Formats: sequence, C-alpha cells, structure tokens
Amino acid sequence: MAAGPGKCLSLIGFHLICLNMVTSLSVPEIPTIHQAYSKISDSITVEWATVPGATSYLLTAEDGDTVIETTVASSPGTVTGLKAATLYQITIRSISAAGRSQASSPKQAKTVLAAPILEASSPGPDSILVRWDAVYMAIGFSVSIMRANGLGRMWKENTTDTSLTFRSLDAGTLYTIKAYAWNANGVPGDDSSCNQRTSPRAPANIQVSLDSGALQASVSWAPTEGAVNYTALALSGSSLRSCTATSGSCSISSLRCGAEYRISVLASNDAGSSRSTSAVTLKTGRTCAPCCPSDINAVSVSSDRVEIVWSPVRGAELYETKAVARSSMVECSDTAPACTLSALECDTKYNVTVYSFSEARGSNLSCPSHVISTAPCSPEIKTITKDAFSKVSVHWRAANDGATYTVTAQGKKGVYQCTSTGEACAMRGLPCGSWFSVTAVAETQAGKSLPSYSVPLETVPCCPSGLMVAQVTQSVVNVSWTVGTVAQTYVTVLDSHVGHSKCHTHRNYCLLGCITCGINYTVALKAMSPTGLTADCAFQSYSSSACCPLGVKLYRLGLNGIRIYWQASRGSANYSTDLYGSKGIFTCVPSAGLSFCDVTEIPCGDVYTVMVSPVAETGLKLTFCPKKIYSVKVFDSPGPK
Repeated sequence: MAAGPGKCLSLIGFHLICLNMVTSLSVPEIPTIHQAYSKISDSITVEWATVPGATSYLLTAEDGDTVIETTVASSPGTVTGLKAATLYQITIRSISAAGRSQASSPKQAKTVLAAPILEASSPGPDSILVRWDAVYMAIGFSVSIMRANGLGRMWKENTTDTSLTFRSLDAGTLYTIKAYAWNANGVPGDDSSCNQRTSPRAPANIQVSLDSGALQASVSWAPTEGAVNYTALALSGSSLRSCTATSGSCSISSLRCGAEYRISVLASNDAGSSRSTSAVTLKTGRTCAPCCPSDINAVSVSSDRVEIVWSPVRGAELYETKAVARSSMVECSDTAPACTLSALECDTKYNVTVYSFSEARGSNLSCPSHVISTAPCSPEIKTITKDAFSKVSVHWRAANDGATYTVTAQGKKGVYQCTSTGEACAMRGLPCGSWFSVTAVAETQAGKSLPSYSVPLETVPCCPSGLMVAQVTQSVVNVSWTVGTVAQTYVTVLDSHVGHSKCHTHRNYCLLGCITCGINYTVALKAMSPTGLTADCAFQSYSSSACCPLGVKLYRLGLNGIRIYWQASRGSANYSTDLYGSKGIFTCVPSAGLSFCDVTEIPCGDVYTVMVSPVAETGLKLTFCPKKIYSVKVFDSPGPK
C-alpha cells in the first residue's frame, strides 16, 4: 500500500487534521507467449498478448549455459546476441511501476543456421569457383549467381559439398553470389553474399608495326570486355620485352636488330589475366641500325672516374657514351668497346648510355641507360679530442649518402681503427707517448673514397714509475722517479692543509722546500710532452718527519754521567739521543712521554757531539737535526754546560 497526497482542514484553535488518500498498486499480470521463432541465426522473435498496465516487457533466452535478457516496449520483441543452430527456452515478464510479474510459461525455439562464409575466384573467363567452410548442423547448401547489375537470368545450385563452380558465364563481368545452408528439417539459415568478376578474354585483332630506326614495335588490339590493363609481350629466345596500357595500344622498345620476336597480348582485371593470344611473328631484319651494347660493365670506379667496357656490336663503327647526372653531362666517343668517364662528381648516380653508330646503316638511339654510382667523396676530419681515460674521438664532415666511414690511426706502435655510419667514432687503447697519423675513408656499394688529409695525433706522455719521497732536511724533501716516454718536463706538487710546494723540472728528481714537519701531504706528479700534453701520473700520501726538538741542554750526573734534556716538538714523536766522542758513541732512548735521557759510564776529559733526533715510524733515525758540542772535564762539578 502506498500513501496518497494528504488534504489538510483548518479548525478552531488552529489544529490541522490531515486526511491521507490511499491508492493501491499491484504488479501486472503474467503474459502468455503465442509463438517464438528465428529468422536470423543470432536472434529469436517472440509474440504475446498485451497485458493491461504493463509499460514494458522483459524477454529471457536460456540455452543451459548462458542467459540473455532484453527489454522491449511491445509485442513482437526480439532477443539478439544468440548462438546459431541452438535450442533456447524463452520466457517473458511484464513490467510496470509496481514491479515485474512472474515469468511466463516457457516456449522453446531454435535459432537458424549460420550463413556460410564465401570465397570466390575466377579460374577462366567463363567460370567462377565458390568455396566455403562447413556450417554447424547444416546438411546442404543452396548457391545462386547472377549479374551484379540485375540483368539476365539467375543460376541456382544445391549441393552437399563445400565448393561449387558456375560455368558458361560472360567474360569480364561482375557477378553477385548468394548462399545459405539448411538443416535436417529443411529449414534455411542465414544467407551471405559476395561479388566476383570473371577474368577477361584474350584481346583479338592484334596488329604490329616496326620502327626499324628506333628498334621499336607498335602493338595494337581490339579491347575486350571487363579488361582493366593490357600487357604486350615480345619474346625472342631468352630475351623478353614488354609494354603495358589501359587502352588498345602500346610500344615495345629496345628490340634487338636481326631477331625474330613472337608478340602476344594479355588482358587482366582484378580477377586475373587472360590466356595468351595467338602470337604474331615480327622480324626486326641483317639492314637495321647496329644493335645496342647489352653487356655494359663498370670495371673501375673511383670518386671522379668510371671505366666501362662492353662486347663489340656487329656492324658498329663508332660508340658514343653519355653519363648524365642532375644538370651535368659527360660524354666520350671511340671506336673501341670501352670508355673512361672522368671529371665526374663523387657520390653521384649517373645514367650511362652507350649508343652504336654505322655510316651505312645509321645510328641506334634507342639504347637503354644504366645507373652507375661513383665512389663516395673523401671525408674531412674536423677535430680530434682526447679524454682522461685514453679515449680518442675523431669527428669529420660527412657529405655522402649511406656511407660507412673507417678512421685509421697509424704509427710506429701499431695501427688502430674505428668505424661509423655517422660523423664520429672513438678509438681506445692507443699507447702513451706515441705519434700517429689519422686518416678517414668513406665506403659505399660503389667503392671507397680517397683517404682524407691526414691529421697528426699525439698521445699523452707515459707516466714514470717508482715514485719515491725522501726527507733531506726538516723542511726539504727529495721526490724522484724514473723517466717516462716522450715526457720532457715534470711538475711535482705537495699539498696539505697548511700550504703546498711545487717544482717544475726536466730532471727525474726535484727538491721541494718549505715543508712543514709532522704534516700529512698529498704528492702529485704530472708528465708533460714538448707540445704541452699533460698526463696526471701519480697521487700518493706522504707524512713529513717529526720536528727536531728545541732547547737541548746537558747536565752532569756525578763523575761519569750526563743527563740530556730537550723540549719536545709539535706533535707526538719518539726520540733518540747520541753522544759522539773520541772514546766511543753513547746512545740512549728515553722512556715514552719523557723529554730527557741519562747517559752513564761515559769517560770524562773528552769533547762530545750531542744530537737529539726524532725516530720515524719505520724505526729510521733522522740525522738532519742540529748538533751541539759539549766538553766534559775530569774535575768539573755537576752543573749545566
């Protein structure tokens, strides 16, 4: 039940009393299917009686695997998207604003057979062959054919095969073919159609005339029904010449003199070609102009020159050769069956034609041309660049079409190459300290160009080996190395956070001063060639020696002992103390962290040289610290000297 619109009555005291009007709605009745049938293989049409109050209807088709529904406004209605030759159970529901009814009693209907898919061809001018694949549930097929313009009679054939040939048709005519299949009950299925034209008949009334001077045959014929193109053929032994046309004539050129030709004409359309006509015999005649050379060959091709040869032609007393490209032309005349065309443009296609002449029989000006390409132009090397990873890149200007370029670097230490179809290529692994001559060559199918002008290439000098750093004094170190190939000068740099030192020399060693003691340095070595090429050769770390101690003093310890005292230098270091005298050498090493050392049991009455030295981590005692001289007397009292 649904509430209808309310009516409100106004009473004393402003009370409102609403009276609701109630309307009852019910779903429509169940429709009854009168009949269900199929006229198309993918649909079933349903007819039923109209149901009062229904606004639309829901049709349902089920085949056990799928359910397909569609909504229609009235009877009849059609369910589409079905499978061919398949039994469906059909039901219908009526629909209104109140809802939908229950499903009707089912009705069974079977879709008709699918249409055969046709393929047609014309094996001859009077026949058409039709083929198709088997159709599910079909036991026979009906195929008909008639002119596509509707004129004439229609042929119809029944068959259980999947192919059929119609004969006695008109040549070059477009036909429409229709076909359908039927099932065991004789019910026909969908039909399909296609168009096919019969091939044309061979042209008749062939006429041939010869232009002996140009060695050209003019062929004419009567056009045939349905032909789109014509091809005239002239056959003599293994030699075949032809011409094509859309009308009734064409000319066959480049015939040979003194030859017999059999000339025929074929007609063709989209269905194929006709059979060959009966051939007409044509003799060119031992009185025409000399034949054209037929075996022209290029035996030598360069960027600006082509040498061609051919076999002598009987009756020819003179040959004229012409080479044409764009707006330029080169020609030569000679009695010999050869010609050298010079002053040509590089990387250019020339149309080369050789004509034969005879004083008695005239000239043959109908000779065909041959395309001959000159070799590519020489490239021009623009730049050569080198990077820090020994890669050499060569760049050139490319003026050829589709050429492959080969760059060659040749020197005493070998030959290196790279190839590219562009304008640059790179070579790796060139040895250091070497000189090379670099050239580029272009190559196409026509041949190779002359090499480009050579460009010198110098690789960076070889790096020296065996870099060694030795402390000379507290502020001077000696850096030494072995000599590198081609290197003329060397630059050595010591860098640290407190500064740097630099030396430029042509020797294999260098003294660097202003070194701060007890500092970590980075040692860099560069080798430079006479032309200024630089190789970054070595980077290693080096720690300068500890600073020499300051304030060295000497104190007597009894009659035969001495205490040596000093002020420790910046940074941590181990020290060693040595006393050199005529009666011996006395050494002492202080305990860790102490800045004095005691030497006992030394002879008195001698002069001693005292040196306090830092000791390197390797245990090496540095000997460049300042020395002090002390005299030890026999009866001296203890005290500093």
